[in-house]
Amino acid sequence: MSARCVFFVGGTRSGKSGMAQRWAEAVAPQRLYLATCWAEDEEMARRVARHQDMRGAGWQCLEEPLNPAAALDRLFAAATQTGGVRASQTPSAVDGPTAPEGPDGPDGLAGPERPEMSECPGGTESAAPGVILLDCVSLWIANLLARDQGEEAILRKVSALGERLAAPPVPVAVVSAETGLGLVPMSPLGRAFNDVLGLANQELARVCHHVVFVSCGLPLALKGALPEELC
Repeated sequence: MSARCVFFVGGTRSGKSGMAQRWAEAVAPQRLYLATCWAEDEEMARRVARHQDMRGAGWQCLEEPLNPAAALDRLFAAATQTGGVRASQTPSAVDGPTAPEGPDGPDGLAGPERPEMSECPGGTESAAPGVILLDCVSLWIANLLARDQGEEAILRKVSALGERLAAPPVPVAVVSAETGLGLVPMSPLGRAFNDVLGLANQELARVCHHVVFVSCGLPLALKGALPEELC
């Protein structure tokens, strides 16, 4: 029997990440934070540090800015076996069937630019996680667009991620931004981001068991009942 996948979506500073963390902490004592963020400047590094401060004991962390579906394959395999997975391991065991080699490396992304999974500061090494928090889809989409990935290629990756989330062996929380409530961006790249993220959110909402919209720190169930951990 598969576990639940809960999709948390909301605007900037809506409380969506905190709500997803609250849910994960209520679900299992061993939790893994799957981060898609690259801290490429001081401002982003401060954001990452703030998120790390929010997490307490019982968390381990993996960074995978370009291929979260492959990371989930590895984590799900660990969750269904007796052996655990440690956050400091490299992704060599992951980049198999789910990360086909393109001309420049996995998924056609330049090999040297693709980082290894690493242990995040403040993380803990433990057995296979009892719950996974993927934060966030919007930064992952931005990473792919920044590397000149087109809409069709990105949506194929989103579909691959959705296949993993449809029947996960452990509970999964997925966080994404809702960009469709603001002004239309002035730049072509900004408009492309809005378009692709909107389609990605629709696909993930279709496969996830629960969809929770977060505004002003309050949850609203869009699909399925509001998870009891949030009531």
